[in-house]
Amino acid sequence: MQHERLIATRRRGKEVVALDPESLVAIELRALQIKLGQTYPEFSELRAPRGLGLGGVENQCDPMIRRKRAGLAGLPCRRREGVVVDTIDRSRVMGTRFWLLIAALAAMSLASASPAWAQGTPAAEHAAGAASRHEIAARGASPTTGASLAQRISRIINRPQLKHALFGIEFYDLDRGKPMYELNADKFFGPASTTKLLTMGSALALLGPDHRFTTSVYRNGAITHDGTLQGDLVLVASGDPNISSRVQPDGTLAFENEDHTYDGSPDTKAVPGDPLVVLRGLAAQVKAKGINKIGGRVIVDDSLFAGGMQELGTGTVISSITVNDNIVDVTVQPGASQGAPAIVSASPETPYVRFVNHVVTSATASKAEVEMTPDIKQDDGTHVVTLTGSMPLRNASILYAYAVPEPKRFAEAAFAQALRDAGVGAKPAALTAFPDMALLAHAYTPDNAVAVHVSPPYAQEVKVTLKVSQNLHASTTPFILGATLGHARQHIDQTGFDLEHRFLQSAGLPLGEASQADGAGGSAHFTPSFMVSYLAFMAKQRFFQTFYSALPVLGRDGTLFNIQTRSPAAGKVHAKTGTWSENDYLNRKAFVGAKALAGYTTNAAGHHIAFCIFLNNLSVASREDVTNVAGQTVGEIAAAGYLSSR
Repeated sequence: MQHERLIATRRRGKEVVALDPESLVAIELRALQIKLGQTYPEFSELRAPRGLGLGGVENQCDPMIRRKRAGLAGLPCRRREGVVVDTIDRSRVMGTRFWLLIAALAAMSLASASPAWAQGTPAAEHAAGAASRHEIAARGASPTTGASLAQRISRIINRPQLKHALFGIEFYDLDRGKPMYELNADKFFGPASTTKLLTMGSALALLGPDHRFTTSVYRNGAITHDGTLQGDLVLVASGDPNISSRVQPDGTLAFENEDHTYDGSPDTKAVPGDPLVVLRGLAAQVKAKGINKIGGRVIVDDSLFAGGMQELGTGTVISSITVNDNIVDVTVQPGASQGAPAIVSASPETPYVRFVNHVVTSATASKAEVEMTPDIKQDDGTHVVTLTGSMPLRNASILYAYAVPEPKRFAEAAFAQALRDAGVGAKPAALTAFPDMALLAHAYTPDNAVAVHVSPPYAQEVKVTLKVSQNLHASTTPFILGATLGHARQHIDQTGFDLEHRFLQSAGLPLGEASQADGAGGSAHFTPSFMVSYLAFMAKQRFFQTFYSALPVLGRDGTLFNIQTRSPAAGKVHAKTGTWSENDYLNRKAFVGAKALAGYTTNAAGHHIAFCIFLNNLSVASREDVTNVAGQTVGEIAAAGYLSSR
């Protein structure tokens, strides 16, 4: 604490600071201001008339106020961490309290007229013993007038509940070409799903916004006069991640803010429509070719790249064929009365998996607890999964995701079902059959093509993946790059990463500050400086608007739909989120390994900003606090960038 009116000496190894009367008047005024601010938040933003010292002493005294606000109600100030301040002339205080009283009355009159986001400040929050996480979420970022970006960020990251967490932050002025704020910007942090910025941005550059996936269906035999195909029907997977109801009639891809792969939340939703709509379209084309029955087998050729591994976030299986994001949506809703069986429905319904319902309806005040037992694979390749637990009476339905263990087999069963529904007799290949794909490939000629599906442009896929943080899509992307552009037949994902590396290297980015081992962010480390450098580079690319439009918008959509919804920055920050959390069984809590936010905003002065915020290692009370505390914190810091004017 340095100020021309402070005198520092040493006494018995402790620092003793003496403040002159004018400084202590200012401290008392600030303390009283904060006290009033607890009840009337607008009051904490008022400033004293020139000469009273209240506004000018803020930077000098705020560290003390933040750490001991409750103890500054009166003077002399109490001992704090070895620092002692003298008493002051009480007449100076009495002379200024008249102004405080007038200002307080003004604050009361302003309270009812102030916008919702102004109903609190960081100072008021902690003077009251730290506002609840729900109040933080509703209130949004503090609109502190005139505060610098550094001051705004300091007030957020110095909150007691964040004292054990690590922050890496950089705000970069794209117009001036220099950093505005840096904190641990050269240190490695876990970025979680902000990694998708690199994965999808690189793929957007390499494949192009107009790239489309072409999924074709071929026959390998003749069609008889009665419409029987004397051979197999083969769907050749192209890596298209959207063989699902995302595909809309206008050529766009739909999404829900809380993607169906992130199950178990009342906010989780599947995109409306039939998950088999694409397969039904292919089946209708097959029928139109005069095929009424498949004499052989329905086969999915997934040899574009070897799948089978689980992505690191939700455990969904990576493959070149992706039907309904390789999951079955299982919706559970309560029965009509307590004790009655819950109502369970699956989408899509296929012979691949059967669900046995043992979920019961529980008391209204209880908690939803639904589990899927490990599935049992039958001799014919189908699966049986048992659901157990309870669903509260009058509770809204909740969607749970069953990740299919064999995407190829699931797709074959689903396509055969779509064919049968279209009036074509069909059945998938037997479980014991192992078709020679290289031999089948000889039939992949224009004359043998019986159906084709062309995806929406790749710009739409980037938007879906970034908006909802779709782990499977991002994790599949290195394989798509390696197979389609690198033409690799082995080490395909590594080939994809090599392509990404060359793209980033050509941009002159400091790759020594980056580490990435999967597409989604389950295994990655970046410095804030690297991430901001990448964002600055992307802002200069011809496809930047596509990239920018694909980002979630603060308080509006995607994974930011519920972050800082009442902040003045809502709708003004476009950024990718990242979350990596785990259970803390020792303390019955949750632990946030990484919460991150990186993207763009334009501040009050009109400067275009790229920013990166990494929050690592935060203990929170519950899973809900991963969003309510960690998510709102990084969102509030981003909002500070928008609110700053310098």
